[in-house]
Amino acid sequence: MNKNYYAILMAGGVGSRFWPVSTTEFPKQFHDMLGTGETLIQKTFSRLSQLIPKENILILTNEAYNAIVLEQLPMVSQEQIVLEPAMRNTAPCILFASLKIKKLNPNAVVVVAPSDHWIEDEMQFVANLQLSFDLCEREETLMTLGILPTFPNTGYGYIEYDKLDSRPIKKVVQFREKPDYPTARKFVQSRNFLWNAGIFIWSIPSILKAFEAFQPAMLAHFMQGYSSYNTASENDFIKEYYPLAENISIDYAIMEKAKNTFVLPATFDWNDLGTWGSLYDKLPKDKQDNAVVNATVILENASNNIIRTAAKKLVVVDGLNDFIIVDKEDVLLIYPKSKEQDIKLIANKLKE
Repeated sequence: MNKNYYAILMAGGVGSRFWPVSTTEFPKQFHDMLGTGETLIQKTFSRLSQLIPKENILILTNEAYNAIVLEQLPMVSQEQIVLEPAMRNTAPCILFASLKIKKLNPNAVVVVAPSDHWIEDEMQFVANLQLSFDLCEREETLMTLGILPTFPNTGYGYIEYDKLDSRPIKKVVQFREKPDYPTARKFVQSRNFLWNAGIFIWSIPSILKAFEAFQPAMLAHFMQGYSSYNTASENDFIKEYYPLAENISIDYAIMEKAKNTFVLPATFDWNDLGTWGSLYDKLPKDKQDNAVVNATVILENASNNIIRTAAKKLVVVDGLNDFIIVDKEDVLLIYPKSKEQDIKLIANKLKE
């Protein structure tokens, strides 16, 4: 394996739209959401390690999840877990991890990958990643993988690329915010827009040069502790300085400003597993289009439901269509799929 290949695995999210299974104490990336026998973070780590040495995969997560990561990824050392003492969006944590990698290997090329995506065709994923690494090793490029839209989704950002660019890797024209439905329809009809999957590839010199150009204050802030990185004194610096960093995404901070951004239209299937509905889409279904995880079911006049319980729990449903039915310990959720975006609001209310 190429010793210059690194990954930053993003595993700090809460996933509140998957309540009650996903909670602040135990978020969705640490659950086996599809009943496969592996949690989402385990699947992602396994996928990345097909191309990247296991010891070169850093896991970015909140300090509250340190023990869970070590339990679910026993092959990982404590030094590979980059702990955030506060939530500051993606730019600060990616910069911090990039500076740690620079001290280990200044020639590194890095993929930044969320821990909660579902990708079935892993051979194609690895092939796409290899193509991206090859370009980023040769050129000063900031790359992302884009997903061919299958419908006008208003929940994703979009990447517009140059229609006339016939190369496999396309020049990015601009990044677009989450659109309303009519705008999303136009994007899909234009055929030169991709969903932004939040998977980025670049060399360490390229991303740090971009921070120097577009976020010099943030770079200077984290450089104050550079001598402590990967040493015993790193934690003291980060606990004090990390919460003072600006709360900003890598998209806003870097990608939307840079001119050397390119996108590879992905050739693998992809689902960001952001909601119960997106999970339903990926699960096998019965003749009435019910999707079941773990439960034993007796269903009458029931269709298009997703049902998830603890293993082997018997669930009897009659006369329900298009519902989310989730049983977890002391919570039972029976909720219309059409209102799934509101589940996040319920989860947030319960925290108040």
